Amino acid sequence: MILSPDELRAIGTQAVTEYPRESCGVVVTRGQERRLIPCRNIQDQLHERDPERHPRDARTAYYIDPGDLLKIGRLEGEGFGVAVIYHSHVDAGAYFSETDKRQALVAGEPAYPDATYVVTSVVGGRVDAIGAFRWSPAQHDFVPIELGVDAGSLLQER
Repeated sequence: MILSPDELRAIGTQAVTEYPRESCGVVVTRGQERRLIPCRNIQDQLHERDPERHPRDARTAYYIDPGDLLKIGRLEGEGFGVAVIYHSHVDAGAYFSETDKRQALVAGEPAYPDATYVVTSVVGGRVDAIGAFRWSPAQHDFVPIELGVDAGSLLQER
């Protein structure tokens, strides 16, 4: 299971609530235990402080708050693994962009090779589409995969 229906709804709700800024977060797992960790996107603050180094604002980029990263790190120290990394695209499709790929890689290899990356498209304040992507060692790229849960029902709710 990539996402439970409740997790999918929570991710969609977060994406709509944070619109027109990108939302972000993770799902961590330990055995059968799952935790959805919504994170704070601090891209606007980074852009405001240093627009040359951070030319994009939260409408077109996300940067997970360091406090949230520490929380995720503590959970990893307790035996949790990052199963899903999610974010939204504002008024754009549910695709894995070149920027998304760059941020997911360290020295050309995925930082979380077993994680699924989920992108929620929010257009005009409504969930429009949801895509899932996973690292393919054979293709040395992130490829689309089936989400494995009925995203259509979430789209109809909005």
